[in-house]
Amino acid sequence: MNNKVFDNIYHGKKVLITGHTGFKGSWLSLWLIKLGAKVIGVSKDIPTKPSLFDILDLDNKMISYFLDINDYIELKEVFNTEKPDFVFHLAAQAIVSEAFSDPLYTLRTNIIGTANILDCLKNYNKACTSVIITSDKCYDNVEWEWGYRENDVLGGKDIYSGSKGAAELVFKSYFHSYFKNSKNEKIKLASVRAGNVIGGGDWAKDRIIPDCYRSWAQENEVEIRSPKSTRPWQHVLEPLSGYLSVCYMMHTNKINNGESFNFGPRGSDVQVLNLIKDLSKYWNFKTNKSFYKLIDIKNNYHEAKLLKLNCDKANLLLKWHPVLDYDKLVEFTGTWYSKYYNQDNMWDFTNSQIDEFEKLAIKNNLFWIC
Repeated sequence: MNNKVFDNIYHGKKVLITGHTGFKGSWLSLWLIKLGAKVIGVSKDIPTKPSLFDILDLDNKMISYFLDINDYIELKEVFNTEKPDFVFHLAAQAIVSEAFSDPLYTLRTNIIGTANILDCLKNYNKACTSVIITSDKCYDNVEWEWGYRENDVLGGKDIYSGSKGAAELVFKSYFHSYFKNSKNEKIKLASVRAGNVIGGGDWAKDRIIPDCYRSWAQENEVEIRSPKSTRPWQHVLEPLSGYLSVCYMMHTNKINNGESFNFGPRGSDVQVLNLIKDLSKYWNFKTNKSFYKLIDIKNNYHEAKLLKLNCDKANLLLKWHPVLDYDKLVEFTGTWYSKYYNQDNMWDFTNSQIDEFEKLAIKNNLFWIC
């Protein structure tokens, strides 16, 4: 496309992404490559097999450092060597079940790892705009019907949620201690929160969409534990457009430094079973047997049934709004996996989905593309 996306601020600039080999990190890396950025990634490893990172051959299209963000010395060396203009911090231990089984690693990665990024920025002597990505699970969820606002209580009844609430507190304390009203005005920071993100290329453990396609590819029924659980589903490009918007608005001094923002869908609150039924329409089943079965397994860890975000702040201050309706969300996700298992050219197809997303954003008169 020839349109100006985010006013071309990323073109030719160095962008550091932590967690670049993960699902969201790979999509963000691809989009920034399309925008002409010089993308540098930091990840501990490639977390799944298959992985979107490998499918798109991103390792040959960007600079990758494989290190643990808990290693402050190595992380600081990346900053000193690459001198990024922008930072997106996504690296985390993001699996709720693994947080329960290995709490100390989860807490180190999600809390100390975030502190390491912020400390690198504290000692950075170049202008840099940075976005710290946490999760919608950072809130103390009492499962009320309305959405959580950015100033609601942080917390969590499980280790993963607690680690994300703590990461937000680390962000806040670092900002007020070292960046607000300090001499280091060249560093700009924001934290962002989103959840229930789906889309092509996700193979993470214990997530319903990857579970579906792993099962269906083997001509098996997918096992569903909580069919009536309702989630506000959103395509991965929606929060990424929000993260890029926050970064753009801070970089151009259109919003205050140190803010936090929620990003969620509009009108996509759908039960798990209904989502699976809708996705199944894009899959060519070879038999007539059922494509799902219900199981009765109780988790040892707390699992929320309802969690919504209020996105009024992003709507008002960023002029950000979701692009895809529910039907388009399902189409984007279902067709991606169908194309992948049909062995199509996934570089071209994944790029084409970003192109279509941008065209719909133009149609919706969103500020970040013209």
